[in-house]
Formats: sequence, C-alpha cells, structure tokens
Amino acid sequence: MTTLFGIKNCDTIKKARAWLTEQEIEFTFHDYRKDGLELQWLQQAEQNLGWEQMLNKRGTTFRQLSDEQKQNIDKESAMALMLKHEAMIKRPILIHNDNYFIGFKADQYSEVFA
Repeated sequence: MTTLFGIKNCDTIKKARAWLTEQEIEFTFHDYRKDGLELQWLQQAEQNLGWEQMLNKRGTTFRQLSDEQKQNIDKESAMALMLKHEAMIKRPILIHNDNYFIGFKADQYSEVFA
C-alpha cells in the first residue's frame, strides 16, 4: 500500500502525484487540511524520519516565528508546531510498504518503486 501525505495545492505534491499517476502506481492521497492530522501519525512519521528532517524551515509559517522560537526549537516544540500548523511539515511524505520517504525527486521515487 502506498500513501502520499501533504497539502493539495503544494507544487511539490502536484509533481509527486503526477509522477505516481504517470507511472500507473496506485496510491492514496491524504490531505492534512482536508483529512486532518493526528498526533499518533505525526509521532510515527517522526520516529521514522526525525523531526529535524520533517520540519519545513523554508515556509512562511516557520519564517513568521520569533527569532527566540526558531533558536530554541527542539523535538517537543517542533512536534507541537507541526501538529498545529500542517504547512510546517515538509512535503510530501510518502509511505510505501511501511517505509517512509520525504520530499519528491523522480530519481528517488524510481528507486522506491523499482
């Protein structure tokens, strides 16, 4: 089973979904905003990927944090922020055969689905 997690209008999500569709790979798309985000799923993803890799530091939401918040970020605060602001989760997160992958690169996906 393959599930892609993210936000529907994200350009990287659009590329990943298009790639999966072009390769005729069946997948389920879970939109954080439409389908929700559960703490249990976030914790499972963090165990597999690490919060540092999951935290989207390039987005507007992160940039709007105070300098103090940015400097003092740790696992606990990062998890709370990602749960509250799903845009702070790097996208997409792909789960394929119980393995977790983050981001989209066609070469990486080609290896995952080889």
